[in-house]
Parts: sequence; C-alpha cells; structure tokens
Amino acid sequence: MAKPLALDFDPIARADELWTRRWGGVPSMAAITSIMRAHQILLSRVDAVLKPYGLTFARYEALVLLTFSRTGELSLSKIGERLMVHPTSVTNTVDRLERAGLVARRPNPLDGRGVLAAITERGREVVEEATRELMAMEFGLEEYGPEQCREVFELLRPLRVAAGDFTDPGEGAARGRP
Repeated sequence: MAKPLALDFDPIARADELWTRRWGGVPSMAAITSIMRAHQILLSRVDAVLKPYGLTFARYEALVLLTFSRTGELSLSKIGERLMVHPTSVTNTVDRLERAGLVARRPNPLDGRGVLAAITERGREVVEEATRELMAMEFGLEEYGPEQCREVFELLRPLRVAAGDFTDPGEGAARGRP
C-alpha cells in the first residue's frame, strides 16, 4: 500500500501555484501530475490485493482476458493487441503465468508458428478469487461512486481515441460501456 504522505498541504496544488508564477497557468501540468500520482496510489492498492496470488495487474489482466475468451485461450499476439502491450511484455507475462501453473502454452493449430496461451483450472480459480477481492475494494476507487467512475472513464476516452487505441463509434450502442 502507498505510504501516506501526511502533508499539511497539497503538493500538486503548490506545484501548480509555483508553476503559474514562473511560467504562467498551465492546468494540464496539474492534471497530469494528479493522474500520475493517482496511478501510483491505485497501482499500490491493487498490487496489495494481487500480490498474495503471485500476480501483478498485467498478469491479472491477461488471466481475465483469457476467461473472457470463448475457449479460454488466445494467441499471444491477440493478448498483446487486446491489452495494448508490446509482444515482449506479453511473452514475459505468459512466461510467469505458465511458471505459476495459471496458464499453459500450446501450438496454435491455425498458425504453425503461433502459440496459444490457455488458462488452467488453477488460473480460473485464482482469477475468480482475486476478482472478488478487487471488486470488494472497488479496484482501489472506493472514494468514488459509480457515476463518478463513469465520468472518469468518459473524461479519459478522448485521450485514448487520440492515441489510436480505437475508433470512436460516436453515439453508437457501445459508447459509455467501460
């Protein structure tokens, strides 16, 4: 868990004041600094739940993705695409999950050079247990209600669209579903 700073002032607000005095007001500086600090806090909270399972958030995401697949297995390239990570990261993640007995590798019958990662029964048990715990602590966002979480999702959506993560469907049926 992130060590509380216990300061008697908001260091990001202070940095924003000093920045404004020196270079002028740039709200994006305070926003990015807040996002980065929030990332540290949330990762620490989530990691505290996942650590007893031998998981990081990246490994947890891979297991969840495999449970969402129809057959419980996906190609490593598909895992990388869906998790938006580099192929090397996928290989590292699957290696660690395999060593832990949570996934098994097998040749892809549709691609002679490809490999599938398949979730094991133990992997399914671990992802279910870890998910129950993460949901109980609201994935570290317990200070926010459902509507605020939807707002955060929507606020960050244009950034992800601009980065090319996906094409914005506009006001289609998929819009608003995190």
